[in-house]
Amino acid sequence: MSQPGDPSATPAPAGVLRLAEDRPRDYQRGPVDWDAGTYHRVSEPQLEWAREVLDRLPLRGDETVLDAGCGTGRVARELLARLPRGRVIAVDAAPAMVRRARSELPARVDVRQIDLLELSLPERVDAVLSTATFHWIADHERLFRRLAAVLVGAGRLVAQCGGRGNIDRVRRTADEVGARAPFGTHLGGWAGPWNYAGPEETERRLLGAGFAAARCWLAPRPVRPPDPPAFVRAVCLRAHLDRLPDELREPFVAAVVRELGQPLELDYVRLNIDARMPGETPDRRAAA
Repeated sequence: MSQPGDPSATPAPAGVLRLAEDRPRDYQRGPVDWDAGTYHRVSEPQLEWAREVLDRLPLRGDETVLDAGCGTGRVARELLARLPRGRVIAVDAAPAMVRRARSELPARVDVRQIDLLELSLPERVDAVLSTATFHWIADHERLFRRLAAVLVGAGRLVAQCGGRGNIDRVRRTADEVGARAPFGTHLGGWAGPWNYAGPEETERRLLGAGFAAARCWLAPRPVRPPDPPAFVRAVCLRAHLDRLPDELREPFVAAVVRELGQPLELDYVRLNIDARMPGETPDRRAAA
């Protein structure tokens, strides 16, 4: 049965490819945990995109900002440099990411292991920044309500994640390889956890969650990773590998990379989000 906020709940718009992740999901979250060391090493494209997102967030330098889905802390470090008199609260649901972020970041960054769907903070924040995270969360309505609940009046949400059409070719190839022996027992018919939303439904969900204004748009950002197997393994296929026994993981990655061909170009599409809460002046009352 389709759930509220699930892309399978509505037919695909004309010209939009429906892949396995658009069918009803057998679970709602992304990878159980991550290879944080490899991700930290290969995530230069994500860091480059994050710097552009940071440039969209106007800061005085004394604000408190939440990094929602901080990963290994690379983006939080860049954010901290823009807040000489401010604070960064960095949260992630993955234990390995949180451990790595704590080892990478100075002590004045408050790093916490928190599921964004259960987000609660003792104080409101001036802004929320998020990159490469929201597409791992199926329930965007609840996600946006939780983010709205921790923002001050007139607080800003500035984010980017995978959007409609993101790595279509990679996902199609992974579906095809995953349907064959010996992988099919574990991956055949699997829907995956991703939620690559479009700008129209995202704007509606943000306004429905309590934001006063929302603007969203898609941007293609093709990537040629310098180490294709490592990047594809740690980023694109991480959720697939959770379902495979150890002895099938490397053969699966090798088969997908081989069929994608060389030079490998990944067809990334990013969903950009700018939203603002109602109000004129900051209000740091206790968060909900």
